[in-house]
Amino acid sequence: MNAIISASDLANDLTGANPPVLLDVRWQLTAAKAAGEPPYDGRADYETGHLPGAVFVDLDRELASAPGEGGRHPLPDLAHFGAAMRRAGVSSGTPVVVYDGGQGWAAARAWWMLRWTGHPDVRVLDGGLPAWEGSLDKSVPAPAEGDFVPEPGTALLDADAAAELARSGVLLDARAGERYRGEVEPIDPVAGHIPGAVSAPTTENVGADGRYRSAQDLRERFKGLGVSEGSRVGVYCGSGVSAAHEVLALAVAGIPAELYVGSWSEWSSDPDRPVAVGPDPQ
Repeated sequence: MNAIISASDLANDLTGANPPVLLDVRWQLTAAKAAGEPPYDGRADYETGHLPGAVFVDLDRELASAPGEGGRHPLPDLAHFGAAMRRAGVSSGTPVVVYDGGQGWAAARAWWMLRWTGHPDVRVLDGGLPAWEGSLDKSVPAPAEGDFVPEPGTALLDADAAAELARSGVLLDARAGERYRGEVEPIDPVAGHIPGAVSAPTTENVGADGRYRSAQDLRERFKGLGVSEGSRVGVYCGSGVSAAHEVLALAVAGIPAELYVGSWSEWSSDPDRPVAVGPDPQ
C-alpha cells in the first residue's frame, strides 16, 4: 500500500463505499517567540476551514507526551492516544488519511504513530491542505466512536540503539544541514550530531510544490546517502517529528526504517553522550 495519496485520489475515495477517516494535524514547531506573540494554534486554523468531515488532532497533546527526559516530543501514553483516535472515529477496518498545513511533518508523525501501533491502512495527503482543490468546511464533526486499539509492533530505537545503528547500518539526521554540522542550534543545549550519522535534510524529500519526489528519485537520493539493499536504516531529527517525514519518504521509496523518537533533544540532554560537528559523520 502506498503511504501517500494525491488530492484527486482522496476526492474519489471520499465518495466511495468505504471513505477514509480524515485527521487534520496542523502544527508548527514552537520555538522562542517575540514578546507577546502567541504560539501557533493549529485548532484555530482548523476552525477557519478544513476538509469536510476532518477531525482535528493535537500533535503536542495526542501524538506526544509532555517534554522531559525522553525529549521534546516523547511517545504519548498509548491508552490516551488510542482514546483520542477512537474519538476521531478511527477503526481498524476503516482507512485513514492524515494531512497538515503543507509541511508534512505533523501528518507524518500521525501516520507513523498509527502504523507503528498496528493500523493497517493509513496514508498522508501529498502536499497537505494546499494540494486540496475541493471545498473547505468550518463545522466541527462528531464522528461515531471508532474501535481502534493501539498495539505497538516493532521495538523503537533508543539512544544506545541509535548509536549502534550509526556504526552498523545507516542513521540519517533529518534536520537542516547547519544544525547537523553544529553551526547553529536554536533549540537544544548542544550543537552537532550523533557520531556516524549522515546528514539527510527533510527538505530534499519533496519538490518545489511541497509534494514528495517520485519513488525512484527518493531511492536514488537514499542510495547516495549510503542506503543499499538490505541496509538497516534509522532516522532522527530534533524531537521525532520531522524524522517521521523522512521515514515516510523512505516508505515511499520502498525502504523500511526505524524512528528514534527521542532524537537530538534526548541525545543532547545527556552530557556524557558524544557529539560530532562539521560535515563529516564522525
